[in-house]
Amino acid sequence: MPRSKNQDKMSLISVHVPKKMLEELDELVRRGIFPNRSEAIRAALRDLLYKEVFKTKPPKEEEKEEDLPISLLKGR
Repeated sequence: MPRSKNQDKMSLISVHVPKKMLEELDELVRRGIFPNRSEAIRAALRDLLYKEVFKTKPPKEEEKEEDLPISLLKGR
């Protein structure tokens, strides 16, 4: 399957999480809140960055992930 434009811009990372946390994450996917683990983790990371780095609320769901002002991270 061809990769989408967004997938080409993404980097693969590995994280270790407690088993219980992974079970809860999988429950969010099972309930259809997120389509997969990666989307759930991206949403959590995006929310953290907005809260702690940009000191603002995360974008609304309909806004694109690419709109994250990563350029503001330079020099930190």
